[in-house]
Amino acid sequence: MHVVPPPHLDEHATVIAAEADDVWRGLCAELERSFSRVPAAVYARLVGADDTRSAGPRPLAEGSAFPGFRVLVASPGEQLTLQGRHRFSSYLLIFRLEPDGPGRTRLRAESRAAFPGRAGRAYRRVVFGSGGHAVGMRRLLAGVRRASERPGRCTVGCPWYAYRLPDPPLPRKRPSGPF
Repeated sequence: MHVVPPPHLDEHATVIAAEADDVWRGLCAELERSFSRVPAAVYARLVGADDTRSAGPRPLAEGSAFPGFRVLVASPGEQLTLQGRHRFSSYLLIFRLEPDGPGRTRLRAESRAAFPGRAGRAYRRVVFGSGGHAVGMRRLLAGVRRASERPGRCTVGCPWYAYRLPDPPLPRKRPSGPF
Protein backbone atom coordinates (compact mmCIF):
# COMPACT_ATOMS: atom_id res chain seq x y z
CA MET A 1 0.00 0.00 0.00
CA HIS A 2 1.40 3.37 -1.03
CA VAL A 3 0.73 6.28 1.32
CA VAL A 4 0.65 9.76 -0.20
CA PRO A 5 2.88 12.12 1.81
CA PRO A 6 1.35 15.35 3.09
CA PRO A 7 1.99 18.56 1.11
CA HIS A 8 5.42 20.21 1.20
CA LEU A 9 5.56 23.24 3.53
CA ASP A 10 9.16 24.42 3.70
CA GLU A 11 12.78 23.39 3.80
CA HIS A 12 15.71 24.65 5.84
CA ALA A 13 19.36 23.74 5.33
CA THR A 14 22.77 24.29 6.84
CA VAL A 15 26.29 23.22 5.96
CA ILE A 16 28.16 21.61 8.83
CA ALA A 17 31.95 21.24 9.07
CA ALA A 18 31.78 17.56 9.96
CA GLU A 19 31.46 14.15 8.33
CA ALA A 20 27.99 12.64 7.86
CA ASP A 21 28.46 10.17 10.75
CA ASP A 22 29.22 13.02 13.16
CA VAL A 23 26.25 15.01 11.85
CA TRP A 24 24.01 11.96 12.31
CA ARG A 25 25.10 11.62 15.95
CA GLY A 26 24.65 15.38 16.45
CA LEU A 27 21.17 15.28 14.86
CA CYS A 28 20.01 12.39 17.04
CA ALA A 29 21.43 13.98 20.18
CA GLU A 30 19.87 17.38 19.44
CA LEU A 31 16.46 15.86 18.68
CA GLU A 32 16.58 13.91 21.95
CA ARG A 33 17.66 17.03 23.84
CA SER A 34 15.04 19.28 22.25
CA PHE A 35 12.00 17.02 22.26
CA SER A 36 12.51 14.91 25.38
CA ARG A 37 12.08 17.81 27.78
CA VAL A 38 8.99 18.50 29.85
CA PRO A 39 7.66 21.43 27.72
CA ALA A 40 7.63 19.22 24.60
CA ALA A 41 5.70 16.50 26.42
CA VAL A 42 3.20 19.01 27.82
CA TYR A 43 2.66 20.53 24.36
CA ALA A 44 2.25 17.06 22.79
CA ARG A 45 -0.46 16.22 25.35
CA LEU A 46 -2.21 19.59 24.87
CA VAL A 47 -2.58 19.11 21.10
CA GLY A 48 -3.43 15.41 21.46
CA ALA A 49 -0.32 14.01 19.76
CA ASP A 50 -0.13 10.28 19.16
CA ASP A 51 3.28 10.12 20.88
CA THR A 52 3.62 11.98 24.17
CA ARG A 53 6.74 10.39 25.70
CA SER A 54 10.07 8.93 24.72
CA ALA A 55 9.90 5.25 23.85
CA GLY A 56 11.53 2.60 21.71
CA PRO A 57 15.13 1.83 20.84
CA ARG A 58 18.03 4.17 21.53
CA PRO A 59 20.02 5.46 19.70
CA LEU A 60 17.17 6.56 17.44
CA ALA A 61 16.00 3.84 15.05
CA GLU A 62 12.77 2.95 13.27
CA GLY A 63 10.07 2.75 15.92
CA SER A 64 11.74 5.13 18.37
CA ALA A 65 9.49 7.91 19.64
CA PHE A 66 9.64 11.14 21.57
CA PRO A 67 6.93 13.74 22.25
CA GLY A 68 5.21 14.62 18.99
CA PHE A 69 7.19 12.27 16.74
CA ARG A 70 7.86 8.66 15.81
CA VAL A 71 10.87 7.60 13.71
CA LEU A 72 9.60 6.29 10.39
CA VAL A 73 12.95 5.94 8.56
CA ALA A 74 16.41 5.84 10.12
CA SER A 75 19.27 5.45 7.68
CA PRO A 76 22.40 6.53 9.64
CA GLY A 77 24.45 9.15 7.83
CA GLU A 78 21.77 9.59 5.14
CA GLN A 79 18.19 10.22 6.23
CA LEU A 80 15.97 10.46 9.30
CA THR A 81 12.21 10.74 8.77
CA LEU A 82 9.96 11.63 11.68
CA GLN A 83 6.19 11.26 11.54
CA GLY A 84 3.57 12.71 13.83
CA ARG A 85 -0.11 13.42 14.19
CA HIS A 86 -2.35 15.38 16.51
CA ARG A 87 -5.79 16.99 16.51
CA PHE A 88 -4.82 19.74 14.09
CA SER A 89 -2.26 18.17 11.77
CA SER A 90 -0.50 15.12 10.42
CA TYR A 91 3.11 15.76 9.48
CA LEU A 92 6.52 14.54 8.40
CA LEU A 93 9.90 16.04 9.18
CA ILE A 94 12.56 14.66 6.83
CA PHE A 95 16.25 15.23 7.54
CA ARG A 96 18.64 14.49 4.68
CA LEU A 97 22.43 14.44 5.02
CA GLU A 98 24.42 15.05 1.84
CA PRO A 99 28.18 15.39 1.26
CA ASP A 100 29.23 18.98 0.58
CA GLY A 101 32.97 18.70 0.05
CA PRO A 102 35.73 17.20 2.18
CA GLY A 103 34.77 17.15 5.85
CA ARG A 104 31.48 18.97 5.20
CA THR A 105 27.87 17.81 5.22
CA ARG A 106 24.72 19.62 4.12
CA LEU A 107 21.82 18.93 6.46
CA ARG A 108 18.39 19.62 4.95
CA ALA A 109 15.17 19.58 6.96
CA GLU A 110 11.98 19.30 4.91
CA SER A 111 8.60 19.86 6.57
CA ARG A 112 5.42 18.32 5.16
CA ALA A 113 2.00 18.59 6.77
CA ALA A 114 -1.72 18.48 6.23
CA PHE A 115 -4.02 20.65 8.33
CA PRO A 116 -7.56 19.28 7.99
CA GLY A 117 -10.65 21.28 8.83
CA ARG A 118 -11.19 24.75 10.18
CA ALA A 119 -9.17 24.09 13.34
CA GLY A 120 -6.28 22.78 11.24
CA ARG A 121 -6.25 25.89 9.07
CA ALA A 122 -6.25 28.09 12.17
CA TYR A 123 -3.39 26.05 13.67
CA ARG A 124 -1.38 26.45 10.45
CA ARG A 125 -1.85 30.23 10.55
CA VAL A 126 -0.64 30.35 14.16
CA VAL A 127 2.38 28.06 13.75
CA PHE A 128 3.55 28.98 10.24
CA GLY A 129 2.04 32.44 9.83
CA SER A 130 3.74 33.67 13.00
CA GLY A 131 7.15 32.43 11.83
CA GLY A 132 7.40 30.20 14.91
CA HIS A 133 8.08 27.08 12.87
CA ALA A 134 10.92 28.74 10.94
CA VAL A 135 12.52 30.03 14.16
CA GLY A 136 12.28 26.58 15.74
CA MET A 137 13.83 24.90 12.71
CA ARG A 138 16.72 27.38 12.55
CA ARG A 139 17.42 26.81 16.26
CA LEU A 140 17.28 23.05 15.82
CA LEU A 141 19.70 23.10 12.87
CA ALA A 142 22.06 25.45 14.74
CA GLY A 143 22.02 23.03 17.69
CA VAL A 144 22.84 20.12 15.38
CA ARG A 145 25.70 22.14 13.90
CA ARG A 146 27.13 22.91 17.35
CA ALA A 147 26.83 19.28 18.48
CA SER A 148 28.34 17.93 15.25
CA GLU A 149 31.31 20.29 14.97
CA ARG A 150 32.64 19.33 18.42
CA PRO A 151 34.10 15.87 17.83
CA GLY A 152 34.60 13.74 20.89
CA ARG A 153 32.02 15.60 22.91
CA CYS A 154 29.36 13.33 24.24
CA THR A 155 25.89 14.90 24.54
CA VAL A 156 23.21 12.33 25.38
CA GLY A 157 23.19 8.91 27.01
CA CYS A 158 26.93 8.66 27.51
CA PRO A 159 28.77 7.18 30.47
CA TRP A 160 30.22 9.70 32.89
CA TYR A 161 33.78 9.09 31.67
CA ALA A 162 32.92 10.01 28.05
CA TYR A 163 32.25 13.66 28.83
CA ARG A 164 35.11 15.92 27.89
CA LEU A 165 35.97 18.80 30.13
CA PRO A 166 36.53 22.16 28.45
CA ASP A 167 40.11 23.19 27.88
CA PRO A 168 41.46 25.52 30.58
CA PRO A 169 41.78 29.17 29.54
CA LEU A 170 45.11 30.28 28.17
CA PRO A 171 47.22 32.43 30.50
CA ARG A 172 46.93 36.12 29.78
CA LYS A 173 50.01 37.93 28.64
CA ARG A 174 51.11 40.66 30.93
CA PRO A 175 51.69 43.94 29.18
CA SER A 176 55.32 44.98 29.10
CA GLY A 177 56.08 48.43 30.26
CA PRO A 178 57.06 50.46 33.27
CA PHE A 179 54.05 49.39 35.35
